[in-house]
Amino acid sequence: MDERIVALRKEFAEVNVSLEDPAVFSDVQKLKALSKRRKELEPIMKLADERDAALRAIASAEEFEGDAELKDIALAEAADAQKRLPALEEEIRKRMVPKDPDDDRSVILEVRSGAGGDEAGLFAAELLKMYLRYSENQGWKSELVDSSHADAGGIKNATARITGDGVYGALKFESGVHRVQRIPETEAKGRVHTSTVTVAILPEVEEVDIVINPNDLRIDTFRSGGAGGQNVNKVESAIRITHIPTGVVVACQTERSQLQNRMNAMSLLRSRLYAAEQERKAKERGDLRSSQIGTGDRSEKIRTYNFPQDRITDHRINENFSNIPAVMDGDLGDIVTALGEADTAERMKAKS
Repeated sequence: MDERIVALRKEFAEVNVSLEDPAVFSDVQKLKALSKRRKELEPIMKLADERDAALRAIASAEEFEGDAELKDIALAEAADAQKRLPALEEEIRKRMVPKDPDDDRSVILEVRSGAGGDEAGLFAAELLKMYLRYSENQGWKSELVDSSHADAGGIKNATARITGDGVYGALKFESGVHRVQRIPETEAKGRVHTSTVTVAILPEVEEVDIVINPNDLRIDTFRSGGAGGQNVNKVESAIRITHIPTGVVVACQTERSQLQNRMNAMSLLRSRLYAAEQERKAKERGDLRSSQIGTGDRSEKIRTYNFPQDRITDHRINENFSNIPAVMDGDLGDIVTALGEADTAERMKAKS
């Protein structure tokens, strides 16, 4: 650990020197990368300073030569430092594990109803609301990019953009199949039904992150759907974009402006193609994790919401959570934290 801390201290000093160079401010990408790295290193440096202070206290007590009263004080400080040291070193090890480079990105959230008919559509709408409420609680901004309504007040699918610091890092483990078990309001005999909803969390990327050849695109326009009346779009402002080489299709119809819908659709297309490329590279390296947290594949059942028993089970970490009403109202903190900690522990284990 000592050698690693020394190396990080050297890097931290170099980053600070670079950030003091006026020439860096003319290179926006470099400035952004240096600032991000400094933000990552600062907490490690603070913990390393606390560790050094603890080690000094322990060493001072062992070497202390003086009157008995001062010796007792030194021994007490050393005992306290000895207790704090394991926790400090464990936290430093956690912080040293390389972060997912996409963790700080904003995301494109996709929610799609699966098996279960109307009940699946209703639960899809509830999950969308859950994520938007959680985002609001975190101080992130969200906007609906596209949606298709189902019967009984549910949704067939919906796409939203959630922007903020660290959104992908917090939500990336939500990708997969969410299963709900409950008694539908329309069920006269009180039988529990099982339905599924698919969630995808895609890191939002910029044009510089992935290049799309305009000749590979087929762009269609159509009229936005609606409930009728004055809100029905009279012009073809909705956009559907097909990426011909991969067959990926995206659509956006929430804005009245065709230009805005096109920009939103292109953002969604970039995110989908970027996610597919990252997965391909990971498979080539053979480093796609398939243990606790899983791969985030949309076909993977990750969680069950059992309403009659007020129990949410995350199958990847075999952990149960209660108070479904609060969770569905956006109180996802405990689940997000548990998944993040499990992932960190897994990566620390893989690194050791």
